[in-house]
Amino acid sequence: MTYCLGIMTREGLVMASDSRTNAGYDAVNVHRKMHTFVKPGERVFFLLTSGSLSISQSVISLLQKDWDAGEGLMKADTLYDAARSIGEKIRFVSDLDREALEKDDFKFNINVILGGQIGQQTPYLYQIYPQGNPLAASEETPYLQVGEAKYGRPILDRGVHYEHTTVDTAAKYALISLDSTMRSNLTVGPPIDLLVYKKDELDILRQRRFTEKDPDLRAIRTQWEQTLRKGVAEIPPITFWTGQ
Repeated sequence: MTYCLGIMTREGLVMASDSRTNAGYDAVNVHRKMHTFVKPGERVFFLLTSGSLSISQSVISLLQKDWDAGEGLMKADTLYDAARSIGEKIRFVSDLDREALEKDDFKFNINVILGGQIGQQTPYLYQIYPQGNPLAASEETPYLQVGEAKYGRPILDRGVHYEHTTVDTAAKYALISLDSTMRSNLTVGPPIDLLVYKKDELDILRQRRFTEKDPDLRAIRTQWEQTLRKGVAEIPPITFWTGQ
């Protein structure tokens, strides 16, 4: 399992992902799930992948081949066109591999979160499903999740707002969301990849990988837990009534 998260605010984008692809008592594999395609000053794309690692690698390889040839994402006019281009590659791999996978009871499983910006257009966020169709984030729900999403969602629902949340604050929410998921589900694990993008930068200027022992990640985890416990302790006692 995995957990990937994209947050969209008026100020820009935050992308975050874990790196665990398999989990068990004696099998823990680590693979990067964040992929970037950048032509500085013109266009930037950030992809987060979940699902089958082999399918994800095939899709990314095809996208990279087109990028190097000046096709695909390199020619997309809008983020929607870019999302459709990714969907086409997913369908292509599906045509190649789905029948063989399902014959042996393996599910064709891939989900992609795409964030980015082309020229002076507004940065945007899409999810692309295994069938290749895209779904856009919105100002009302300015984030997208793939993988083991349920543990990290409550803090996003309560804290992230498109208009008022800065990308620096959104990055904190993303790390807490990832850390909360790792705390509750062993199939999600470090390192955590985090990318912060401000509108019109058209390049990658802030990207970081957090290991399990990273002092900043540990400090955020500790402060969040202490603040949460303190907040609960300060809530007035619950009143109970007896009788009818």
